[in-house]
Amino acid sequence: MKPPVLSSLRGYRRTWLAADGLAALALVAIAVPSQLATSRLAGMPPVTGLYAFVAGTVMFALLGSNPQMSVGADSTIAPLFAAGVAHLAVTGSPHYIALVGLVAVLVGILVALVAILRFGWIAEFLSAPIITGFLAGVAVIIIVSQLSDLLGLPPTTGSTIHRLSEVINHLPDINGWTLAIGIAVFVVIAVARGIDRRLPGAFVGLIGSSVLVAVLDLQAHGVAVIGTVANAAPRFGLSELSWSSIGHVLPLAAVVALVVIIQSAATTRSTADEGEYEVDVGRDLLGVGAGSVLAGLAGSFPVDASPPGTAAVVSAGGRTQLAPLGAAAVVVVLVPAVALLKDVPLATLAAVLIFVATRLFRGRELAAVFRFDAWEFGLAVVTLLTVALIGVEQGIGVAVGLAILDRTRLTARPHTHIMARLPGTTSWEPLESDPRHMEVPGVLVILYPAPLYFANATHFRAEIERGLGHLPTRPHVLVLDVAGMHDIDFTGVGALGEVLDELDRQHIAFALTRAGDHVRENLARSGLMQRIGSDHLFRTVDEAVRALGPAETEPRAPPSAG
Repeated sequence: MKPPVLSSLRGYRRTWLAADGLAALALVAIAVPSQLATSRLAGMPPVTGLYAFVAGTVMFALLGSNPQMSVGADSTIAPLFAAGVAHLAVTGSPHYIALVGLVAVLVGILVALVAILRFGWIAEFLSAPIITGFLAGVAVIIIVSQLSDLLGLPPTTGSTIHRLSEVINHLPDINGWTLAIGIAVFVVIAVARGIDRRLPGAFVGLIGSSVLVAVLDLQAHGVAVIGTVANAAPRFGLSELSWSSIGHVLPLAAVVALVVIIQSAATTRSTADEGEYEVDVGRDLLGVGAGSVLAGLAGSFPVDASPPGTAAVVSAGGRTQLAPLGAAAVVVVLVPAVALLKDVPLATLAAVLIFVATRLFRGRELAAVFRFDAWEFGLAVVTLLTVALIGVEQGIGVAVGLAILDRTRLTARPHTHIMARLPGTTSWEPLESDPRHMEVPGVLVILYPAPLYFANATHFRAEIERGLGHLPTRPHVLVLDVAGMHDIDFTGVGALGEVLDELDRQHIAFALTRAGDHVRENLARSGLMQRIGSDHLFRTVDEAVRALGPAETEPRAPPSAG
């Protein structure tokens, strides 16, 4: 894979400059408060969030294909690596910061490898309901983790339940000024987004609350602030680490990489659909992965595609990656002045993160899943609760396991159809789908719409027996339609052989229709193809019925239920 560098700037037009400039300013207004808030969520120094934004933006602009996507620190993945690394080092300690940098490098390498090896299909492995449940679980983690800052209570650590219990136990100690600031900032962000999502509500809240704290000396009233912010240039490289550190954090990096792949692929595709242009998901994943590597080497943390940042660029009319690059340049200029943010209340950052969490908790989607299918809703809820109450890594494991279980459930117990002909045509469709469908006397047609393998072999035999019992008299011909059977394994071949044995004992002829090449090859290797006979393989159900059925093949109405 050799992606062109700065591909979105090729053929750049001077008329786009104004739109890209406005988009850059809009992105800065969203990125600065969100990157600072995400840094706190990650347990990292505030300035490292700005480093992550610059690193992600530059590398994606160089290697990515999407002209409008923004990349940087993201609150979706921050709780993942923060919780994992906290088990290995004290949050905020030099060793913690070094491990987070290592995680970022490993995440970047894994994401880039997925792009280079063309394994992007991994992003589509989890179903939409499970992803919805996962994001809702992350939202719960973010909200609970920020309650202490929002309410002006002592910091909490540990599991979600422990954090929540600590907050409840200290409710009498709520700081009114802190809570008022947090609520006000949240309202400003929500109102600004409701009016026009290009309005920088978070930036206004950050500046306004900082000025309020300084003017009214609210620190004397117990309002906690960021405090002194280091603004030195980043030191490149990984330090205070051993080779064993890689083994300790690699599983965590794999989990974070999976989430980055899913969110980045979804963001670039949705943006491209909205803007009606083509993107190369592989190149975009390569750009995001390279951004994480650079961020980790700069002492920061993993980056991800940013839906809010991308939306800001799109809403402001940004045309190319010059808009994110312009925003990154402004952030670089602002880094020396980041010490001026010492009066930013922690409640402000908590409000920013809680607002983001409310966007992650997609209640309408959960309701839609519930209306569609109770089973899939159950999968979403189990994923949500596992992520929120047990852990993100366990939640990912449960989500993958549930996705496999769900698919296995559907293929292990497929709904088998008894087929009938629509009078006056050669079309055969499920008997129950239309009351006009009629069966041919002496002929039983069964559609088995799934691969035949070890998990459904017994079910297959039972369905054939049920079909044979459907008719009032023994049929002369059984036609098996395998249009949906794209594979048959060794156990499936054995089950089909047992069905043929039973048909022989009852002197019932057998025909196979619409078998694909792979199924035919497996049947030939097993010897069943010779037993069935090439003259009993047909392209359509109607051909089989006319060839093997009774001379009179006019359909008759199915037996009445009474």
